[in-house]
Amino acid sequence: MDAVEVAAGAITYPTAPGYQVNVRSGPGTNHRVVKVLPYNTRVPIRCQRHGEKVSGPYGTTDIWDNIAPGQYVSDAYVRTGSDGFVTVPCG
Repeated sequence: MDAVEVAAGAITYPTAPGYQVNVRSGPGTNHRVVKVLPYNTRVPIRCQRHGEKVSGPYGTTDIWDNIAPGQYVSDAYVRTGSDGFVTVPCG
């Protein structure tokens, strides 16, 4: 796995190289974009949930990664090394 431990003990994962990834308010493209991650960003994954199915550089998936309160990115754009959940489901 390409995860790296950071100072706070959180694990971060790299976003797909060459992509600026949309961060949305919920787990689907129908949710508003709250910000755009710059190229070569690493993100913490607080929890994961199922949502809209999206195709990206890491395949097609309905898994969305919660990177901060109210901020989701499609797992199709994050290299977790897994086709399934890598952390707890969002409550």
